[in-house]
Amino acid sequence: MNYICANQIKVLRQWHNISTYNYSLIGTCSNPFHNFDLHFRINIKNNIIVISFRCNFVRPCTTKKECQRNCWRNPFRRSMDKWFSIPTNFFMKRTCFFLTIVMVFSHCAFTQNKSNSTSFNEPPAWSKRVIWYQIFVERFYNGDKTNDPLAENITMPPVNMSAPDGWAVSDWTQDWYKPEDWALKTSKNFGEIAQYRRFGGDLQGVLDKLDYLQNLGITALFMNPLNDAPSLHKYDARNYHHIDVNFGPDPTGDNKIISSEKPNDPSTWRWTSADKLFLKLVSEAHKRGIKIIMDYSWNHTGVMFWAWQDIMKNQEKSVYKEWYAIKSFDNPNTPENEFSYIGWAGVSSLPELKKVNVTTLRVSGYPYEGDINDGAKQHIFAVTKRWLAPDGDTSRGIDGFRLDVADQIGLVFWRDFRKFVRSIQPDAYLVGEIWWAQWPNKLMDPVPYTRGDIFDAVMFYQVYKPARYFFAVNDFSIDAKMFRDSLEYQWSRLPASSRYAMMNVSSSHDSPRLLTDFYNPNKYKFNANPNDDPVYKTGKPDVETYQRLRLYLVHEFTTIGAPQIWNGEEMGMWGSDDPNCRKPLWWKEFTFEPETRTNFQPGVKSFDPVGFNQQQFDWYQKLIRIRSENPVLSNGEIAFLTAEGKNFAYKRFDSENEILVMFNLGQKKEKFNIPGSSGYIDLLSNRPIKGSTIMLEPLTSVILKKIK
Repeated sequence: MNYICANQIKVLRQWHNISTYNYSLIGTCSNPFHNFDLHFRINIKNNIIVISFRCNFVRPCTTKKECQRNCWRNPFRRSMDKWFSIPTNFFMKRTCFFLTIVMVFSHCAFTQNKSNSTSFNEPPAWSKRVIWYQIFVERFYNGDKTNDPLAENITMPPVNMSAPDGWAVSDWTQDWYKPEDWALKTSKNFGEIAQYRRFGGDLQGVLDKLDYLQNLGITALFMNPLNDAPSLHKYDARNYHHIDVNFGPDPTGDNKIISSEKPNDPSTWRWTSADKLFLKLVSEAHKRGIKIIMDYSWNHTGVMFWAWQDIMKNQEKSVYKEWYAIKSFDNPNTPENEFSYIGWAGVSSLPELKKVNVTTLRVSGYPYEGDINDGAKQHIFAVTKRWLAPDGDTSRGIDGFRLDVADQIGLVFWRDFRKFVRSIQPDAYLVGEIWWAQWPNKLMDPVPYTRGDIFDAVMFYQVYKPARYFFAVNDFSIDAKMFRDSLEYQWSRLPASSRYAMMNVSSSHDSPRLLTDFYNPNKYKFNANPNDDPVYKTGKPDVETYQRLRLYLVHEFTTIGAPQIWNGEEMGMWGSDDPNCRKPLWWKEFTFEPETRTNFQPGVKSFDPVGFNQQQFDWYQKLIRIRSENPVLSNGEIAFLTAEGKNFAYKRFDSENEILVMFNLGQKKEKFNIPGSSGYIDLLSNRPIKGSTIMLEPLTSVILKKIK
């Protein structure tokens, strides 16, 4: 099933060569004068054109009678829900006649606005203007304590993972490094305990904080996996097509609904209370002008996934045995269990979907030509359609996807995925996780994924890594020239449109928080937690670290590409790599226990006070406002003015606007030249700047806007 909008009507003109073909199209048109949408479907089957129309009420009416009257007001209302059969050859000769009927039909416009629609090989225009905010729901905010997880919700029998005796949801405000009572009764280390912890974050919590996000200036949400799953991270899907039951208001009822379905038959799928709450979140976000994308891993599922459970039960007799990368099945005639399979990165709880039609060498961290088993692929496509167009309505759907471990899946699949997504929602945004070619020394090349046939962008760690080495104090420091060269290298190999649509990720659920990353001297992402390095600093950073990070943030919000904020960064949170970057957020209304500065290391303990940092929030809010009020920072060109030692400056400009951004990362006052003779205003201080030079104190920056 494909979807068409006004700018895709040309597809109909290409049908003249079809003689015998099975095909379907769906279109939607909305009458601005009445309270309804008209949906039409065209099926071509065995030389017959079959057309159906139906009327949906989508705008509020005063009364039911009014809605009925508005729909009947349409002159074609008597054709609703009826089928018309026309010979294909007759229709093909009269394409223009048919198009006229469609255009006249209810005098409506298609749901997708032609002027806003996106070319297939281009990123959507909105993706270049947004401020991304990444939400890890389980740790974001607990808005409904009645749906908190129970022990059975986090159990994974196939990998012998069950909640410890006495397990309970953890206290949101507790010292992160203090073990719970149930944890003290186990022999598990801190890292293992962290995987069992749940704090009860849910979708109601996100809804409750939408006004906070809007006030901050957020215009796009990247939601970490929401699919039903037993883990805290949700990359081990139990059901792709449902929201996690503990993220919604009725986990018990939702499980009953899920168990009543045939999971591989989309016609049996129903909307759970969690699903409906997520659709409400999408609606409320859109009302605020906030886009929203979902995070999925199509590379693997969890061991509780319904198809995997069928394989576990039926082994070689399972109808889903070809879905997964299984090495061998159990032989019932032997006492041993010979069942063996490939798990992502060797993790047994994440069985990989089978890769097929692989025609090039497959090496982790590099692109390859290949696909996913067709049965699994069609299920993935059905799930994709479900969230892009709930019940066939793209206005209620999400705005795109973030795709996990994208290098593990072949390019054939990704090309088909893009075609499918864009056929439903032409303005959808696809961003891939394209990270390590060889950890920890070599990042992946994003070019094969950003040519217009795969993704619109990648999570652009490739520009954060050199930025950290320039702005922070560490063992891998680079000067301004090297930083400039790194940026130019990364940008120059990308199409211009993708360059501006990149999601400029600095921190995430998979990396240290920014304050901690800037506080430590290690190589990027290497030995970045106290498990790997006992002297790695996990406590509150020093004053200089805050100062240097704020300078980096000036760069992030004035450079090419869309800024991204990992939830909690704006609150001044700190934390090392996973799992310590996933603490419950430090909301202003809570009082937190002091946090153990020495984490779980032996010896004398010391503590840091923790809580919402208003100064850090205000800095983020100011930079977001500056970027939002000056589109040239999103769409303008960039030219470097200075790149010497620790002095760095560039300008963002277009035909009408110019903004100069300057940094002094050195230890003494420095003079910077101001090109031209125009006056400027510093957007950080609102101070007017005149003259041909400006002096910057150590560890300071300015954002100078040219006065017209």
